Amino acid sequence: MFKSILKYLTKKEWGLIVIIGIINVIQVWLNLKIPEYMGIITRYITNSSYITPGDPLFIGKDEVMNQVYSYGELMILCSIGSLITTIVICYIASRVASRLSQDCRSRMFNRVDSFSMGDINKFSIASLITRSTNDVTQVQMIFTFGLQLIIYAPMLAIGALFKITVANYEWTLATSMAMLLLVVMFVIVMKAVIPKFKKMQTLTDNVNDRARENLMGLPVVRAYNAEKYQEEKFERANDELVKTQLYTTHGMAVMFPFIMVIMNCLMLAIYWIGAIIIGRINPADFASMQDYGEAVGASIGNMIVFSSYAMQIMMAVMMLLILFIMLPRAQVAGRRIYEVIETEPSIKDGGVVEPDTGLKGTIEFKNVSFKYPGASDYVLKDISFSAKQGETIAFIGSIGSGKTTLVNLVPRFYDVSEGSVLVDGVDVRNYKLESLYNKIGYIPQKSVLFTGTVTSNVAFGENGKEQATEEDVKTAVRIAQGQDFVENMKDGYDSEIVRGGANLSGGQKQRVSIARAVCRKPEIYIFDDSFSALDYKTDRALRTALKKETRGVTSMIIAQRIGTIMDADKIVVLDEGKVMGIGKHRELLSTCSIYKEIAMSQLSEEELAI
Repeated sequence: MFKSILKYLTKKEWGLIVIIGIINVIQVWLNLKIPEYMGIITRYITNSSYITPGDPLFIGKDEVMNQVYSYGELMILCSIGSLITTIVICYIASRVASRLSQDCRSRMFNRVDSFSMGDINKFSIASLITRSTNDVTQVQMIFTFGLQLIIYAPMLAIGALFKITVANYEWTLATSMAMLLLVVMFVIVMKAVIPKFKKMQTLTDNVNDRARENLMGLPVVRAYNAEKYQEEKFERANDELVKTQLYTTHGMAVMFPFIMVIMNCLMLAIYWIGAIIIGRINPADFASMQDYGEAVGASIGNMIVFSSYAMQIMMAVMMLLILFIMLPRAQVAGRRIYEVIETEPSIKDGGVVEPDTGLKGTIEFKNVSFKYPGASDYVLKDISFSAKQGETIAFIGSIGSGKTTLVNLVPRFYDVSEGSVLVDGVDVRNYKLESLYNKIGYIPQKSVLFTGTVTSNVAFGENGKEQATEEDVKTAVRIAQGQDFVENMKDGYDSEIVRGGANLSGGQKQRVSIARAVCRKPEIYIFDDSFSALDYKTDRALRTALKKETRGVTSMIIAQRIGTIMDADKIVVLDEGKVMGIGKHRELLSTCSIYKEIAMSQLSEEELAI
């Protein structure tokens, strides 16, 4: 899966990765030289201790110290060089990993931005949030550490192993046994924890989903004293995540002490074997004390050098094991990111920008049927009607009759399963999406406002025309009957609106949403029960202003109140996804029993003018 994500790296970043590889070679060479110099110093000191002052080969203490200082300086230079290369590698790796995570987040955001509602429901909002935050962080971490270790650790292990192949076979055998134990222990632990690592991201989705649900429904939760119930739901999801995390953490907690024990035992074995090797050296076998000293010095030096290289091998193996520990969860995260980025939106862009039919603001449904993706039952069945330019067509019916689903087919939030929806004589599936949206002023059932000001919310978005002016904003707010409350706010049209419009009432949010659609100057308005929070007086005044000020614009209105739609040019009555009647208010009162029943439940016979 990482192979798929790697394709998002640019040529510049691949160049930086090559530079990391080159610097890693230098870093490994510097680290491998340090034990060599340490062994030379050790042998030099040991040899000199066996040469007496009267010996012709005697070197004074000052000369010995000069040699120690000379090689010691080389060791320090190698250490400083290793430090500098490590810092440079960390810096470059962090840059590459951060850029990759930035690109993944941007790609995911842009892809989700092009999703239909069905595509979003396929993943769920909580999962999409987790994928663009936690999952991206997991991938960033594995790339940051991976770029530092994936080249360095194997090269260091191979280089150190090459250095010790000429040493005593007993030391080599001890190191090999330690490495084998390390690998076996790692395989056992990872076999137990990898399935849990893979499960962890899904459990994080569940926790986010519970938290989001509770925060969005907090007023209802409090009103029904359901805090304990919600806490228990959250705790169940949270406990499952914690148990999984503890399981994996315990596995890691068991492994690392064992690693330290193995490393310490290896050091002990190296010195124990070294002591045996030195004990085997018999002074009687040598012609002079100098030869004997050289043999002892060489053995001690080899022991120190070997122990250093053995530790480098073990550290390299341990770094790789740590990388492999992080890998399973990051693989799952990478797969989830790739799944979103590579998901093709179900709503495809058409090619029509402006139809040549000569029509404007017309809507026609031809034998439209619709069912949600994966569902077996149709939500809408064989719907047919039309609306001419400037007409107001209203939809009414019981809850779940398919009203919102029907109007959502016009801006292609979903595509029809059967039949066709025509705007200005052209099937909406043939429109370029941007051009289709430019024709529509959409006011959703639940008012959606964004962080900013009144002006930024009313002049929100682009519609292919000139940017909305201050006068356009004020006119739209006036038509939406929001002028009084907006101008009474502290900063008027520049007053701040917090996230979700939490500092406005329901009616105020609806009027700002309606003003946003009016400011767009569209051909078609879609009001999805957008007058429900308004009082009757404001509702009436708003609809009168809309009819007067936006003459020639077609309106689709969903409403539960008869008073809102009784003046519509055409009313469509829906029941269980079927059209039960189409006509004006007076016609339906006499021809459609469902409409009459709804009307009689809200208004008296006098008010209905029966």
